[in-house]
Amino acid sequence: MTTNKKSGDFTGLADNYSKFRPAYSQSVLDCIISLLPAPMAEVDFVDVGAGTGIWTRMVSEMLPNSTIAIEPNDDMRKFGKMDSEKLPIQWMAGSGEAIDLSDNSADLLTMASSFHWVDFEKGTKEFSRILRPNGRFVALWNPRHIERNPILVEIEQKLYELVPELKRVSSGRSGLTENLTDMLTSSPYFDDVVFLSAEHSVKQSTEEYLGVWWSVNDIRAQAGEQRFSEFMSFVEQRISGMDYLDVTYTTRAWVAKRI
Repeated sequence: MTTNKKSGDFTGLADNYSKFRPAYSQSVLDCIISLLPAPMAEVDFVDVGAGTGIWTRMVSEMLPNSTIAIEPNDDMRKFGKMDSEKLPIQWMAGSGEAIDLSDNSADLLTMASSFHWVDFEKGTKEFSRILRPNGRFVALWNPRHIERNPILVEIEQKLYELVPELKRVSSGRSGLTENLTDMLTSSPYFDDVVFLSAEHSVKQSTEEYLGVWWSVNDIRAQAGEQRFSEFMSFVEQRISGMDYLDVTYTTRAWVAKRI
């Protein structure tokens, strides 16, 4: 597997990310659409930190007026373009703090599993600039709900045994998300913050389950290649012989209205 030690740099991980990362909850997406200030056919949609476009494609398939995907990493953007070639998605380079779009040009701006990499103050200011009045900013994540499966709990325990100092950066159940409602409510750019959450189960083959782990960045960067490879060897042995794993994901979304 490709070595990747820099936190936040997904170069070399995009192939696995594209192949194995699961979709988000359709129910959460439906609820987000119900909160928008206009019918979906009139909505200009921007997805920032789009990665390989998993969430971008879900929203695009709901037929907005336009879809723009912003992704800073060349490797991720390359796979995103390939995966989205049948959809009317415009791909651009850019980051959460610097987006090459005009003022008041979007009705929906999202960051799926990526808002934790952005400077909160600079990012929310930039999002407010791009959104039209009453437009919605959405930050969402799709973490595993490991408590639903004892094998996943055992695997997680092994990870912390090998990397006891680990601090999850991108988990949608810790870090930034712990105070995100208050942070967005206190922001001068947004109000009317709505929190949405829904579980959805995925049957993953052992290849798919391992592929999701090989696509992670923050854990691998903190563990280093030696400990991460040791962890992956344990996971491979633990699930050897299984046809599939039942993996529960919890899509968690924060929807804020632009003032």
